[in-house]
Amino acid sequence: MRLIHAGGPGGATHPHTQHCGTVSGSSRRDFLRSVAAAGVGACLPARLIGQGAPRGSTLQAGRIDVHHHIVPPALVQALRARGVAAPVNWSVAKAIEEMDEAGVSIGMSSIAPAGEPFSDPATVVRLVRDCNEYSARLAMDHPGRFGMMAALPLPDIDASLKELEYAFDTLKADGLGLFTVYGRAWLGNPLFDPIFEELNGRRAVVYTHPTTSDCCRNLIPGIGDGAIEWGTDTTRAITSMIFGGAAARYPNVRMIWSHGGGTMPFLVERFVGMANSAQNKPKFPQGFQGAAGKFYYDTAQVANPAAMSALSKVVPTSQIVFGTDYPYRTPAEHVKGLRECGVFSARDLQRIDRENALPLFPRLKT
Repeated sequence: MRLIHAGGPGGATHPHTQHCGTVSGSSRRDFLRSVAAAGVGACLPARLIGQGAPRGSTLQAGRIDVHHHIVPPALVQALRARGVAAPVNWSVAKAIEEMDEAGVSIGMSSIAPAGEPFSDPATVVRLVRDCNEYSARLAMDHPGRFGMMAALPLPDIDASLKELEYAFDTLKADGLGLFTVYGRAWLGNPLFDPIFEELNGRRAVVYTHPTTSDCCRNLIPGIGDGAIEWGTDTTRAITSMIFGGAAARYPNVRMIWSHGGGTMPFLVERFVGMANSAQNKPKFPQGFQGAAGKFYYDTAQVANPAAMSALSKVVPTSQIVFGTDYPYRTPAEHVKGLRECGVFSARDLQRIDRENALPLFPRLKT
């Protein structure tokens, strides 16, 4: 496996990346004061405020990648401490280059799905804070190119509420990036009610990414968890949110599910039957598809005829948003896959590429 390069070899800053500060000592205090005072543009030179993509105005109105991973140096260090080499190369410069090639104006950055370091309660609070501050600096250093979907140190509820407040009010996050499951508790579990109550009040956006539950590691020898289990885990979280009632209790939380909703579109007949049962029908007057159609679903790793045909039969095209799973897959692959899958019209693709995401991230309209 290849080790992640966060910015440059060994986690060093890439020569094309400018930083307005570090995360230690007086520089960190200056960084926090600047962000708190004026948002993510606080410590940028005046000539860079509002600057869009390097190639000009075309990219400023380009695709919005809602499923765009970054690899903060703190994550690299946490993986190394566990003797783990992450199986991907990443750098800021390479990410921007590949975004430009595919007409992607902005990547709504979230932490790469490396679950192991986030399962240690002794270090997760510090790790999440460092990753969130790195993401905020990335957005400042490259205005108009990166958004911020902040992480939380779940399942620690008290620490997560503090980090949520810090992420939104100080770092000016665009939303949260959460895993579908923490241990054996899927999103929708009452354990997370305090988090969703706060998010509901903020009308927040929550992007989700699957990971491996404690129940289901290495089930099939030689087949990675991501190949099968992660799609299933997304489905578990969707059904937990709907049938557990959290989706109805917190209607103002706008949720994005990765990978086209996982296996949910292929199992929809079962869920429709469950929602129409005598026990559940009063709670789902619009049926399962009415409830599922209030969520958003990204195209990452499912830009193919089978997956897009199924998803588009379950939810309106208005609920499908462009996502790439970068750097595990490229934006160009997804542009090509969506164009050639034969499911969407040219107008549909315009909506999926950008317009459907604008209600979630209204600052990108300007």
